[in-house]
Amino acid sequence: MTQMANNSIRVKQINTELVKTTLKSLPEGAGTISAIAKVTGLSVATCGNILNELVATGEVEEAEPEKPNGGRPARRFVYNTNFSYIACLYVKMEGGRNWLTYAVADSMGEVVEESTAEHASVTYEVIDEAVAGLIDRYARIKAVGIGIPGVVRRGVIGVCDFRELVHVPLGPRLSDKYGLEFAIENDMNAAVYGFYRNQQYEDHKTIAFVTCLKDNLPGAGIMVDGHILKGNTNFAGEVAFLPYDLPQEELLVQLNSSRHFMPLAVKMLRSLIAIINPETIALTGELFGPEQLGALHSACLKAIPAEHMPKLVWRADMHEDYRNGLISITLERLSYGLQLIEKRM
Repeated sequence: MTQMANNSIRVKQINTELVKTTLKSLPEGAGTISAIAKVTGLSVATCGNILNELVATGEVEEAEPEKPNGGRPARRFVYNTNFSYIACLYVKMEGGRNWLTYAVADSMGEVVEESTAEHASVTYEVIDEAVAGLIDRYARIKAVGIGIPGVVRRGVIGVCDFRELVHVPLGPRLSDKYGLEFAIENDMNAAVYGFYRNQQYEDHKTIAFVTCLKDNLPGAGIMVDGHILKGNTNFAGEVAFLPYDLPQEELLVQLNSSRHFMPLAVKMLRSLIAIINPETIALTGELFGPEQLGALHSACLKAIPAEHMPKLVWRADMHEDYRNGLISITLERLSYGLQLIEKRM
């Protein structure tokens, strides 16, 4: 294939994603060719050709035409939200128990099924079996997102709360087996992304999402200027490795001590404030509580100038943020990688 032909194909893929994303964003997911052309900046002819092709595949459907306004009524198109589905799974360890949660969502991100089950252990085989069951029930699943409490790089798991998953090439193995797009993501990255999107900021912000669970080392997800901060090796946000001057075994003990928790939490927050200067820090997990916000705020102000102090907010449960973030990340993986729509990944 010549370079020119290859470029033409890529441009068409970009334009198709632009038309689909624009159509989804319009009220009720419906619009005319001219309305889509106006938003995308593409020609009416280009938008019409793309929409006709999408109608042929079933991804877009024709709706009732616009009410006539003295001329021929304009064709209206609506995105078929049931054309494809995604599945999202995440594992967590809480109170010494292992849980696997899954959700299936349509192409607009609306959840159609959700469930949580306890497992004696969470291994590759457990995850594989869950994925197989979902694909068997929903033949239109096109992508799968999996949230992992650990470091993930190119789909391979590194440091992780689940020892059975350490060094497992989860993404490559599942992708090879099922021929689908798999997004393997750190749990806190997914949670901070879901929290961020839920705030509906008018401009890009820098925020952090911190969790301190009982009997677990802390973790954080970070958004800098509207983008997830992953770092050179996806290690960003691993706040358990800050210089507490304690072995991690002792750090875990002290975090679960009412006497030592607050000083350690303050050190963690001050570090995040000084390094990323966030607008908001969201706190979640059993070791945090709403009654602590005032004391944490005051303690941070002893070292942080007031004008740089972020808002501290408490999230009783990170499930909704986590799930919604993972859904958004997985839906974005379905889009063509070079689309002209700005992503915050």
